[in-house]
This record gives sequence, C-alpha cells and structure tokens, in this order.
Amino acid sequence: MPWNVRDYPASMKNLDPLVRKKAIDIANALLADGYSDDRAIPIATSQAEKWYDNADEEEKKAFQKEKNPQKDDAHQTNKNAKKLMDADVEVVYEEDQWQVRSKGAKRASDHFDKKADAIARAKEIAENKESVVNVYKKDGDHQKDIDLRE
Repeated sequence: MPWNVRDYPASMKNLDPLVRKKAIDIANALLADGYSDDRAIPIATSQAEKWYDNADEEEKKAFQKEKNPQKDDAHQTNKNAKKLMDADVEVVYEEDQWQVRSKGAKRASDHFDKKADAIARAKEIAENKESVVNVYKKDGDHQKDIDLRE
C-alpha cells in the first residue's frame, strides 16, 4: 500500500521529518517495483537515513522544497530492480577495496577498506532481501556463503 506524509508506516513515526519524506518516496518506488510492504519499509528507511547522512545542506533543502510524496504518484518501474530484488549479495575485492553489490548489478552499493565491514553491510542488505551473501577472497575465489533466508 503506498503512503504519503500523513499516512505512513508506524515504524517511520520517530524519523526526522525529512528522512521520513525520503523514506516514503523510496518505499513507494519499491512498491511500484514489486516489493512487499514488509520488505520495502526497512529498505526505504535504511536508504533514507543513509541519504540524509551523506547529503549536503543544499541537497536537503532542495528535497525539502520538493512536492511531498503522494499515494498515487507514478513511479517508473525498473525491470532490472525486480531481478536484483531477490539476487544474492556479493562481497568482492575490486579497485583496491571491498565492494558490496547484488549479483548481476553493474555498480556496487557500498565500498569498504575492511572486509569485515563489507560483510556486515552485505548481511544487512541480504537480511532485508531474504537472500544469501556470497563472500569472495581477494584473488576472486569463492570463500563462503551466508544464508539469511528465513
């Protein structure tokens, strides 16, 4: 069920209003891509908080001025997102850093200096997606799988 700034999941109640607005916008887009409410809410909240932490003041002010998300907003569905939604999460070493990405994705979602940090982030993502983490060694050989499906 899509949301707006007056009707949103209870779990978003205590979020900063700007983070909540971003989370609602992201969650509605995820719903349009076929995610269930149970999966869209934690992913959107996490991504909105990450956006808020990384956005500069100008970007935050610009987003604050944008129209509030509406339940009937049109969201262009992303066919590739549907494939990535259930894809395993990989931890690979490329470009002198540990990268976290969904299997089949063109770009990594996160980059880390330490493998342990990359694995921790991959576990968070895989838990939300109810998928598996595929961990690789620096040389590219498969190391292990961590199954986080229920």
